[in-house]
Amino acid sequence: MSLSDPLGDMLTRIRNAYGRKKSSVSTPASRLRTRVLDVLKAEGYIRDYSQTDFDNGKSEIEIELKYFDGAPVVREIARVSKPGRRVYVSAKSIPHVAN
Repeated sequence: MSLSDPLGDMLTRIRNAYGRKKSSVSTPASRLRTRVLDVLKAEGYIRDYSQTDFDNGKSEIEIELKYFDGAPVVREIARVSKPGRRVYVSAKSIPHVAN
């Protein structure tokens, strides 16, 4: 199955898993997804992730979601620039993220 927006697919899986109060979620592995998960982990938005390689050459990433007092740590997650609608902004106009 080919996806036109694999990063958007991963973010949707994370958002849906938080909505269902899941402790973890899995997604197909890629270097882009791994790099985004590195940032999410470093910033404290997810607990951890691990990659599993299968015999058929495919890989999967298991993402451990993070909760604080029973509430999801991630309140909102969305992709702004999408393949069908690119958004270009200067570095100065990117808003600061609330801590």
